[in-house]
Amino acid sequence: MKFLLMITFHNQLLSILLIFISLSCRHTQPEAKLLTVGAARTGQYLPLIMNKKVALVTNHSALVGDIHLVDTLLTLGIPITKVMAPEHGFRGDKSDGATIADGRDAKTGIPILSIYGKTKKPTQEMLQDVEVVLFDIQDVGVRFFTFISTMHYVMEACAENNIPFIVLDRPNPNGMYIDGPVLDPDFQSFVGMHPIPLVHGLTMGELAKMINGEGWLTNSIKADLTVIQMNQYDHATIYPLPVKPSPNLPNDLAVGLYPSLALFEGTAISIGRGTYEPFLQFGHPSFEGTFNYSFTPVSIEGMSKYPPLEGETCYGKSLMSLKKAPSFTLKYVLEAYEIFENKENFFKPYFNKLLGQSNTMDQIKAGLSEKEIRNSWQDQLDSYKEMRKRYLLYTDVE
Repeated sequence: MKFLLMITFHNQLLSILLIFISLSCRHTQPEAKLLTVGAARTGQYLPLIMNKKVALVTNHSALVGDIHLVDTLLTLGIPITKVMAPEHGFRGDKSDGATIADGRDAKTGIPILSIYGKTKKPTQEMLQDVEVVLFDIQDVGVRFFTFISTMHYVMEACAENNIPFIVLDRPNPNGMYIDGPVLDPDFQSFVGMHPIPLVHGLTMGELAKMINGEGWLTNSIKADLTVIQMNQYDHATIYPLPVKPSPNLPNDLAVGLYPSLALFEGTAISIGRGTYEPFLQFGHPSFEGTFNYSFTPVSIEGMSKYPPLEGETCYGKSLMSLKKAPSFTLKYVLEAYEIFENKENFFKPYFNKLLGQSNTMDQIKAGLSEKEIRNSWQDQLDSYKEMRKRYLLYTDVE
């Protein structure tokens, strides 16, 4: 009896706390005009997870102020059954492509299960003791950034196992524009799962709605989806990221340049992996004499193990002095291709996988201008923009 009274008292106390948080949010946020991420709007989602076995799909970016979502929920008395970790791991300290192992969080003792590697989609066994899944990861708004593919697989697993899926939404730092070719289904992969442009202009919550609404999960199954929206956000919002979204995106300028410079990953050119300024420069040893700027890639723990052109001096361009990143552009790739002497070895098959089609590589080889290449994307891009309007949760800039 004493034990039951303690549980009742605890639940009553938590309910009072929820009401207080909800009222506080309603009263102060509109006056302050401050952007509030979904995870911080606890009054909106705690009633959905109270007294349930909760699993989180998250990483280091899930901050509520300076406090991680895991610590926030534990402080509020929400038991966390497990955390499922995407690429780069729960702490965000593993390099691209590194194996993410299962384990336990050293601080909380919570089991950490990998969903990057052999298992990208949570299994029925992984979900058997889960009653609701919370998803909170900072995205950068680019199709080949793998966290959106992770979200797809988790949504699908939740739908198949009748488990509610809740997205705690966060800003898209490249969410103020839409650009690039729409994915050709023949090039579908983990770095491109959906027929969306390279820069898609959606938050994770909006994209989750699109995945559900367009029937992109296997057999067009629908997830029981809830999106906890942000407060005081629109698609014109400039949002400096509080932490690096992945080990090789060191600052906001790199995040802005990422859609353009990441294409070099499908070429012979280095974008500075193996330095502390990746996605802020590009170069190649054969450019000696053309450029004075240089860098030398080396292995860096937690960032790049055995980076391309390791130990070789690369000559090229630094973009670190830019005050603002340009919108997605092919100009860097076109410039590098023009001066690269061994053109037969410039492109790798991965270039087509990143762009989500093969036309652009052929067009570059044929000497087409960026304007001519862009014109070939436009009809599909316009169709996507119309479809996108159906899933927007925030005021648009288009």
